Amino acid sequence: MPLHTGDIRKITIQHLIEMKSYCEKISMITAYDYSMASIIDKTGMDIVLVGDSASNVMAGNTTTLPITLDQMIWYAQSVRKAVQRALLCVDMPFGSYQGNSKKAVHSAIRIIKETGADAIKIEGGKEICESVKRILSAGIPTMGHLGLTPQSINKLGGYSIQAKKKDEAQRLMEDACLLEELGCFSIVLEKIPAKLGKQVSEKLSIPLIGIGAGPYVDGQVLVLQDMLGINKSFAPRFLRCYADLYNVIKKSVEHYVQDVKNANFPNEQESY
Repeated sequence: MPLHTGDIRKITIQHLIEMKSYCEKISMITAYDYSMASIIDKTGMDIVLVGDSASNVMAGNTTTLPITLDQMIWYAQSVRKAVQRALLCVDMPFGSYQGNSKKAVHSAIRIIKETGADAIKIEGGKEICESVKRILSAGIPTMGHLGLTPQSINKLGGYSIQAKKKDEAQRLMEDACLLEELGCFSIVLEKIPAKLGKQVSEKLSIPLIGIGAGPYVDGQVLVLQDMLGINKSFAPRFLRCYADLYNVIKKSVEHYVQDVKNANFPNEQESY
């Protein structure tokens, strides 16, 4: 049976697989704190991702590279307290798995044990297959991430569209098939041509979640602060803003400042 917004059942990996078979799109959003996560979990969201994008939107870094495993765990612990229905997935940060499969499984186990998350997400294809194997062998559900992989930004040379050339598209398809074969339950596809997103989604039996990967994949993910219009300087083509919270917040705080300066707050009803 397809799941609907009003359904209060806990989302599981099996539900996500079924949603693809029913052609029901999967919704995914980032969260980094208890307050926002508690609202999100009441909306019918399918997956909440504690993304390493916290490095950008929460800490003000220009890339995702600086955030540490300890910091990711701290954010995820806060979000876990709020998320009851959605499947909770946590990014493995840069340096927690690259080039060392033993370190990778240790990092993944720490995330699951210390946060209570349902799954982890890891960037890369065949170059990280040994890490993925070890993590999966530990019984940890794993989501892949292909296309634009922000942790490889120095290698990629920027945030441009990926897999535009035929050989690059073929390599991405091979990596996606490999991740599915290894046992990943889903893959994020970031900033690739919509046609390729469609081809990968049709080829694989696991759900493909897009961010800048077109409308034909099995679901979509956005960064919460981006879709709420909080970051005015970030406006990629794939982003749709559902609110203008930058101006709402700015005007509200300005109003508060003026009320304090003019001795209009607190009033008699707001005093003891």
